[in-house]
Amino acid sequence: MTVPELVDRVPRRALAVYAHPDDADVACGGTLAWWAEAGCEVHLVVCTDGGRGTTDPDASCQELARRRAKELAEAAEIIGLASHRNLGLPDGELEDTRDLRGELVGVIRQLQPDVVCGHDPTAIFFGQHYFNHRDHRTAGWALLDALAPAAALPQYFPERGYAHRVDVVYLSGTLEPNVWVDISATIERKVGAVLCHQSQLAEDHGWAREAVLSRAAEEGRRAGVPYAEGFRRLYLTP
Repeated sequence: MTVPELVDRVPRRALAVYAHPDDADVACGGTLAWWAEAGCEVHLVVCTDGGRGTTDPDASCQELARRRAKELAEAAEIIGLASHRNLGLPDGELEDTRDLRGELVGVIRQLQPDVVCGHDPTAIFFGQHYFNHRDHRTAGWALLDALAPAAALPQYFPERGYAHRVDVVYLSGTLEPNVWVDISATIERKVGAVLCHQSQLAEDHGWAREAVLSRAAEEGRRAGVPYAEGFRRLYLTP
């Protein structure tokens, strides 16, 4: 029987790239909080404004986007992010374009992270009741395309700064995790960050707290700890 691998290394600087304002908190908020608490400089890029994330046909997309930006800022403070940035692209219309890849290459080269987190774009069907949001898949592919080879080679997007090669990528929301991070010490910060995104929650927020705890406990059982987040780890350096 293979013993699950727990990642205990804290990176010097980390970058998370996700599609919507709440995605990072749901996907890896416990990991980002643990890294930040341990001294890592953690940055977040959100690709879309989240303005269509509602079941209300009469809602204003512009007003919802403003509300979600406020929720993002509140969650970022709880997690302990060094910075967060929203590219402001239209919710539901994300495309893996040259402009998006160039933007991400620029951020990678500017921040020079040794670790990057993002969506696993290959994870599509989760049982019979959910399939992965198109923006998630697109953001995942755009990030991978930006990381390798683009950000690492100087002839790709030379106007975006000096080349930088990221050491490791951790893809969340994956169907094939190969490493886990113990988030037992930061599970309450993850819950708090997720609950900041009240525009995405029903009036009774108790279910959201229980959902976060249940999912983290499930991954914890796989990893042999109380609470965990699972990732597909990819090495980009020899």
